[in-house]
Amino acid sequence: MDFRRWDDIREDLTALYRDLHAHPELSFQEHRTAAEVARRLGELGLEVTTGVGGTGVVGVLRNGAGPTVLLRADFDALPVEERTGLDYASTERATASDGSDVPVMHACGHDMHVTCLIGALDLLVSARASWSGTVLAVFQPAEEIGAGARAMLDDGLLERFPRPDVCLGQHVFPFQSGFVGMMRGPSMSAADSLKITMFGRGGHGSQPQNAVDPVVMASATVLRLQTVVSREVAGDDTAVVTVGSIRAGTQGNIIPDRAELLVNVRSFDERVRERVLAAIRRIVRAEAVASGADREPEFEQLNRFPLLVNDPDATDRTASALRAALGEHAVLDLPPAMASEDVGLFGTEAGVPTCYWFFGGTDPGRFQKALAEDSVARSIPANHSPHFAPEIEPTLTTGVKALVTATLTWLT
Repeated sequence: MDFRRWDDIREDLTALYRDLHAHPELSFQEHRTAAEVARRLGELGLEVTTGVGGTGVVGVLRNGAGPTVLLRADFDALPVEERTGLDYASTERATASDGSDVPVMHACGHDMHVTCLIGALDLLVSARASWSGTVLAVFQPAEEIGAGARAMLDDGLLERFPRPDVCLGQHVFPFQSGFVGMMRGPSMSAADSLKITMFGRGGHGSQPQNAVDPVVMASATVLRLQTVVSREVAGDDTAVVTVGSIRAGTQGNIIPDRAELLVNVRSFDERVRERVLAAIRRIVRAEAVASGADREPEFEQLNRFPLLVNDPDATDRTASALRAALGEHAVLDLPPAMASEDVGLFGTEAGVPTCYWFFGGTDPGRFQKALAEDSVARSIPANHSPHFAPEIEPTLTTGVKALVTATLTWLT
């Protein structure tokens, strides 16, 4: 495909990216973003449907007989206060689902995903003479809470729109810009987030003998949970258990009546997942008994991300095209990632292959310097960091070119 038109649209897409970055929106609150996406898709001549799964937007680009390729970009942001120092940094705040006032930031690069997909659609529209088929552009809400893909599917995505033959997508990642990374088979872990409430008996801080202290109970539980992976998961299996939040009490001299733990579990195997979750429940209940709690702990599943499996044949086919377009050196073979995604639900529900890849977002010189100093993990901000922001170029060019190339690989 002739990419010369890219020079005509790059400046406008750069402005779009900066605008999206400066105006992030939380999951299922992406009204401004959805409106801008819908406006641009309409200008490109796509059939546009808004409000799919809440705030999702679907664009259909029909171009004769042939396969249907689903292209997905997520567009929600995170409750993170931006510290990048960029002149287009976010200063936005919003009301979270629990009613709290929070800062909002595109700390995971979803603004880049949206911009790349709109750029790819623009190029595909202008190159209609070179391909045949249908492009189904899915702009998905609420990926960060693992609910957006399911919401769009439950709203009839596969029934209301052309059914895909393959599902493609990409995610910006903190390796060198200009490169893409591919994974075959199980690629991104399943994830479970739990809220665990442990109940004590409140009392005065000077009389602990008359209380059941949930702070001590929860603290002992946190330490014991660290043994689940090290002592209950086989060495050749993979799992992660993280207690990301512990909340209890309001004063130093008051023993509260409960403590809350927020726990996250990552796994690649359903058998391991079930074993880890069972161990967590067993340990929590046992620590409550050991502390003399009068009430059983409560467990609430906050969200669940499915295992992402990249179809090996589809991945090989896509990777071959990307190597031809970007160069052999620019397509990396990556190991599975413990991060999680809900994009795999589209292919699973449709019964078609999924291919999902990463593309680098870090300035090449900065990344090479960090690599030489063995300081990548310390000096290169990762996704969800308040300092995370992709280098606009060559990240944007690479992301658009990768999407267009992968799409044309599947169209006739």
